[in-house]
Amino acid sequence: MAYSRDDIDNVRDKTDLVELVSEVTKVKRSGRSTMAVCPFHSEKTPSLSIDGARGLYHCFGCGKSGDIYRWVQEIQGLDFVGAVEFLARRAGVTLTVDPEAAKRRSHRERLVEATASAVEFYTNRLKSAPDGGPARSYLRSRGYDGETVEQFSLGYSPDAWEELVTALRDQGVRDDTMEKAGLASRTKRGGLVDRFRGRIMFPILDLRGDPVGFGARILDGDGPKYLNTTETPIYHKSRLLYGLNWAKSDIVRQDTSVVVEGYTDVISMHQAGMPIAVATCGTALGEDHLDLLRRFSERVVLAFDADDAGAGAALRGFDRSVPGDLDLRVAVLPLGKDPADVVAAGEIEALKTAVEESLPLIQVRIDAELGKFDLNESEARTKAMKSAAAVIALHPDANTRHEYADGVSRRTGIETRIIEQEISEARKHARARRSEDPVPPPETLERTRNLGSYKRELELLRVMLANDERLEGVEIDSSLFRDPETLAALPVVEELLKGLAVGETPDLGASIGSDDAPHVELLRRLALDVRPLDDPKELVGRLEIVEIDEEIAQINRTLHATDRDADEQGYSELVLRLVALEQDKRARREFE
Repeated sequence: MAYSRDDIDNVRDKTDLVELVSEVTKVKRSGRSTMAVCPFHSEKTPSLSIDGARGLYHCFGCGKSGDIYRWVQEIQGLDFVGAVEFLARRAGVTLTVDPEAAKRRSHRERLVEATASAVEFYTNRLKSAPDGGPARSYLRSRGYDGETVEQFSLGYSPDAWEELVTALRDQGVRDDTMEKAGLASRTKRGGLVDRFRGRIMFPILDLRGDPVGFGARILDGDGPKYLNTTETPIYHKSRLLYGLNWAKSDIVRQDTSVVVEGYTDVISMHQAGMPIAVATCGTALGEDHLDLLRRFSERVVLAFDADDAGAGAALRGFDRSVPGDLDLRVAVLPLGKDPADVVAAGEIEALKTAVEESLPLIQVRIDAELGKFDLNESEARTKAMKSAAAVIALHPDANTRHEYADGVSRRTGIETRIIEQEISEARKHARARRSEDPVPPPETLERTRNLGSYKRELELLRVMLANDERLEGVEIDSSLFRDPETLAALPVVEELLKGLAVGETPDLGASIGSDDAPHVELLRRLALDVRPLDDPKELVGRLEIVEIDEEIAQINRTLHATDRDADEQGYSELVLRLVALEQDKRARREFE
């Protein structure tokens, strides 16, 4: 590990988990507990429990749990060392670096540092180099001043073969690092040349703010209008959104994100006082992008040029399902204008209105389908209805499907019940297609468990984690735990309790092993459960009865399979044992 345990604990002590969580999702305090809307799965009712004092969280909906470091790893996409560094910067803690560990710095860090050096090179070239003049003129024509250039680290890549390569070599960056970071490429003769030449450079940053790639717009000459970084170990276009690193906090506060077509649209919306815009990086908007956005807001507005290919892709997209947990909408912009055009025309209020009055995506898709047909003709109306029904069938909610069917009925004159029959058929066909898809084997087989016993075993572990004073004098034996999950967690809990005074709760932050260990999530979930604790003595008594019940059931199975005449003595011994167990069970119940 690159940093000492003292440093890691110091960062932990100086970080407020509740504050950390509130930066990306809605948090609600209730008494001594804090609940939040979980950003890791689809929900509207808070199910993420946060224990600020112990720095732990657990979601009772999806099961995600951890401490401050696991939170940052999950949200920011960092490894453990990256999470420590991120939180240390945030808390103002200076970390002591192990020199040996520094020599072994990660491959990712080298690629990010090389990309950061390229950002600086391109920005300086734009600001002061003579050959950057046309680029500066272009940006001024778009209304970008020096502040905008600084804010978004805009740059210019010179129209030459090896300018960046030479500059990075002078800084000690290795050729293979430049190549793997997507900054340079090999010629047929094996030489290394700049990938980007004669272009306006838009650095693309990941969630934590590290530069991982570029979008590059050509100024003059041949070639694609936009050229993006190729897939690299740090740049995955299907999981990146330009501008999200700047916009995420405002998106959380406004519970709305706006997806636009290009980098200039993002910048224009920021300039217009709408810093909630993001853009894909040279690829169509996909499910991975929506997964990323749903961490921060439920409402996602698509704001594309109405006659642009991007709008068409949005309307055709998500054909397998409509994300029911997202309020996915479309902002209707003036024909032929994208958000940058609208801002440039000074129509900022019109843009804000378009976002505020955006329409549900499925409604826009239905309108588009109906618009393909002449609804004055009988046959065309039937075809239009079938096309609209296929879209409505994608929606997961039955009531919403009925509402849309009513709307189509009013426009086509076809009865709602007929439209709903068509929707039902479309859903049936979709299920049949899905059933034909190969089903991956489950990662684990569901265990057959005695649910009553399992719940009591969990509760007993919870009482132990609370170090309840009523545990004194109660004998807890491993024989009480029959479920493999609780049995594996028991020795961990016993070890945590060693040396603690009654009522003193154990540290569940760094002391229960790797976050990947199967018991960790279970124990954190139990520790964050704020329900009143059951009496441990009663729990043990009930678990002992469960043990008796299991032995009774086993004896009954054996008696059923035993030939009484062939083994009269053995049969009699089993019956005597059965009678004794039944008496023991009755006595225990009377004692309760």
